[in-house]
Amino acid sequence: MSRIKTLIIGLLLLVLGPAFTGCSALRLGYANGPQLGWWWIDNYFDFSREQAPQVKRAMDDWFAWHRATQLPEYAALLASARQQIGEPTTPDAACRWQERVREQLEPALGRAITEFAALVPRLGDAQYGHLERRYLKLNDEMRADFLQPDPAERQRESVKRAVERAERVYGRLDEPQRRVIAAGIEASPFNPDLWLTERQRRQRDVLQTLRRLNAERADTDQRVAALRALVQRTERSPNPDYRAYQARLGSYNCAFAAQIHNATTPAQRQQARETIKGWEDDIRSLTAPRPGGGPAEGG
Repeated sequence: MSRIKTLIIGLLLLVLGPAFTGCSALRLGYANGPQLGWWWIDNYFDFSREQAPQVKRAMDDWFAWHRATQLPEYAALLASARQQIGEPTTPDAACRWQERVREQLEPALGRAITEFAALVPRLGDAQYGHLERRYLKLNDEMRADFLQPDPAERQRESVKRAVERAERVYGRLDEPQRRVIAAGIEASPFNPDLWLTERQRRQRDVLQTLRRLNAERADTDQRVAALRALVQRTERSPNPDYRAYQARLGSYNCAFAAQIHNATTPAQRQQARETIKGWEDDIRSLTAPRPGGGPAEGG
């Protein structure tokens, strides 16, 4: 995934994602979003002291816009999910939900591209070198997490990740439900070797695009257009074999998600409803006016 898209998705997961199972943690995370966002992007580029103020202003502007315009939409999406999660589902329905989430993220991604485009002319060899080293480290971490030499260990780790994700929503899974997940992981077409190869292609694409824009002294419109095209190549790989693999994996994952959901009990679906309600309430609290004016802060 391109660093631009990783930034926006990462920020949203960081401050809104299910890893924040506690309501106050979600509110606190979003209240500190600009600072967390600054740490996130600086970890990739290592901005200089002269570059930092503009980057921090861009992060402040993005979060101010996001809080005012996007959080109400997220709350409405969660309310819709809460109403439906008690019922059985189908692979097609799971895919439609995935598409709804993707569409919901598009405005935030578009705004992030605009903000980042203004920063591109300030990037230099120091930032590119740091980004290359960061990519190498991330790829090593991916190999350690997803490409264990022992197939049995790789399977165990994959099952563990899937169980943890499901339990964040539904609560504790029993042994038969864990076996459903284990069987689904074993049958999955997921191929981490292909993923790593495509990931490295995207990383090269990011670096080449950023360097080209600066070498050509691209204007604002050209930078925005190039970054949008970069994100499109992330969503739709130029490699037709990888696109075919993505399609197979996407269809499988929709069916797998439906299978996990349909294996849950009424009590677990009620737990999921309460979990989603907690996220929804937190998001609404972040957009509620404070007595002194302005949106509510977390904490």
